[in-house]
Amino acid sequence: MTRSADRVEGRLKVTGAAAYAADHRPAGMLHGHLVLATIGRGTIRSMDVRAAGRSPGVIGVFTPDNPLRLRPQTAMLPTFLGDSRPPLQDREVRYHGQIIGMVVARTFEEARDAATLVKVSYRARRPDVSFEGAEGEVPAPPFGRPLDRLADGVRDIGHALRASQVTVSATYTQPPKHHNAMEPHAAVAEWKDGTLTVHSGTQGPRAHAAEIAEALGLEARQVHVISPHVGGGFGGKATTWAPALLAAAAAHRLGRPVKVVSTREQLYTVTGHRPPSRQVIALGAHRDGSLNAVSNDAVTTHPFEDPARFGTMDFYKTANLHIGLRVAALDRPPSTIMRAPGAEAGSFALESAMDELAAELRVDPVELRLRNDLTHSPEHGRPFTGKHLAECYRLGAERFGWRHRPPRSVTRGDRLVGAGVATAVMHTGRDSTAAEVRFRPDGTVRVATAAADLGTGMLTVLAIVGAESLDLPRSRIRPELGDSTLPVDDASTSVYGAVGSGSTVTVAPAVRQAAEDAVQELVAHATGHEKSPFHGTPGVRYDKGRLTDGTRSLTFTSLLALTGSPGVGATSTARWDGSERFAVASFAAHFCEVHVHRLTGEARVARMLTVVDAGTIVNEKAARNQITGGVTFGIGQALLERAHVETRTGRVAGANLADYLIPVNADVPRLDVHFLEHPDTELSPSGVRGLGELGTVGSAAAIANAVYNATGRRIRDLPIIPEKLLL
Repeated sequence: MTRSADRVEGRLKVTGAAAYAADHRPAGMLHGHLVLATIGRGTIRSMDVRAAGRSPGVIGVFTPDNPLRLRPQTAMLPTFLGDSRPPLQDREVRYHGQIIGMVVARTFEEARDAATLVKVSYRARRPDVSFEGAEGEVPAPPFGRPLDRLADGVRDIGHALRASQVTVSATYTQPPKHHNAMEPHAAVAEWKDGTLTVHSGTQGPRAHAAEIAEALGLEARQVHVISPHVGGGFGGKATTWAPALLAAAAAHRLGRPVKVVSTREQLYTVTGHRPPSRQVIALGAHRDGSLNAVSNDAVTTHPFEDPARFGTMDFYKTANLHIGLRVAALDRPPSTIMRAPGAEAGSFALESAMDELAAELRVDPVELRLRNDLTHSPEHGRPFTGKHLAECYRLGAERFGWRHRPPRSVTRGDRLVGAGVATAVMHTGRDSTAAEVRFRPDGTVRVATAAADLGTGMLTVLAIVGAESLDLPRSRIRPELGDSTLPVDDASTSVYGAVGSGSTVTVAPAVRQAAEDAVQELVAHATGHEKSPFHGTPGVRYDKGRLTDGTRSLTFTSLLALTGSPGVGATSTARWDGSERFAVASFAAHFCEVHVHRLTGEARVARMLTVVDAGTIVNEKAARNQITGGVTFGIGQALLERAHVETRTGRVAGANLADYLIPVNADVPRLDVHFLEHPDTELSPSGVRGLGELGTVGSAAAIANAVYNATGRRIRDLPIIPEKLLL
């Protein structure tokens, strides 16, 4: 059954009533402004803060000479996804734009103006920032371990490629990219009565609280993170970055609330970005198009963003598979995960190579993909919990009107018209988490968990799943999330919140279990409480918000009023035991039409269709929004986005929304999305599977393949800007 619901918090957001982190203004609040390094590598010789300290309204100037003490993080996510060294703890400058100070003043303007008065003397060295030609090193476990799955008698992947009847090989490169969420990283921290309360946009409130507590040397119970609304994250808010740590440390030190809001330019260096990548793809096939060998050797600057593994492994059936990764250490701002980490970059390379193989074989690109459909993950040989990718392609080809034509064979006026396709595969796990369901005397039901809603619609998911589990109208469900004190399974990675397209598939079973347990508690309350009319009555059951024994019926509201109870409910944890038996992924097929102006080289996406296999769709309206948002990411990846790092200085040039181009309305046509809706009951009783990042995977490749079909030019270095089509 397809459901389509308006967002629970939609009215709050469109009317401006939703309170984001920076909207909080506790009494006596101070403002912090960051001071950033202006060299790419070296050592701070001295920092003259006297003028800044005398500036109007300044309360404190914090530097390596007067630091806010922060401990190094030990948890996996902040260690590998954040800046591994806390700010202000030494004089070493590792990249241009590194935080080297913070001015705290009564107003933002006073802090900002005083920050310009800090004078810094450096002992500078020329930074090593060039990714071009960087070879990198094999990363330490558990990341980037080489994967070789070879047929009997095959020595190595080179042997398999040489034995193939048809081969293609090419190098595909992509620049670094930045999250650019609408809401900048911001935190308002207040230390009061032994508790640090932090309003901060985060993808994982419980993990955020634990990371801040560890950095400040506090007990976890002493930090309370509140984050009901997040203005976009895309992975950039999955871990705790320096702005939040410094706000918390300053509030703890000064005993007054402190707000730190990163400027748009600062976000390009202080909160991580998607790293660049270079991939050498080699495909070997038989004349009938069946793959014999697939090889991807990738270089990037962060092991979590592994394009070889996440963009190659579970795409196609092949007798021989090689995946290799090397990581280059450069004097650049830290890399981190970004929507569809690894899979975004990897899918562009692999799906472009598949298109090149189709051209070499003179076979329809859709047919080539169907001939190599995969049923088991090659990593462990496990079957997928569910997969209907072939149906995505067949239905998509029909809906799109797919016809494979030779390059440069279709024109419309001054525009060359091309069509392209690509596969999307996104690993989506199910973790364990806890949820609370509680019947309340006012006739509503609280459904709560320590998840995050970074614009994906999780509040509405809680309302929908809670209502369906209890057979009540959604209007009676009161969903709550975005608070570190709400239920979560501390023993699982679900503490990290909205990551890995795993929120809905993890949270929905917990809500269903909590609802079932809450109903049992309600029935027990009805039969066990002496003031209940059902006291001691056998056979009482719950039915659509009422208690009945077959002859009498009473609403839970009336029951709680009669018994004087403030509420009855349960907190439950749902776990999945199939991770050792199954592989889990969601799938999609992209179809794209591109128009390229023959005189200017400008490429525009004219139409795009994505057919999705992601199990049961909880809320079609939100799911469609997620896929179209992901495809829009792909348009940016393919045609617009690139960050340029100056070789001499290490400075990120164009660190603003005027020079760093992202898709706007004029760049995005109407995007058609169709869901197959085959419930994945192996993964969860509700049949749900993850889809939040799926649209980002493969969409850039479909666009690039369409550009090739339009122009006959194969662009392997993103983005596809006009000058690359005019040379």
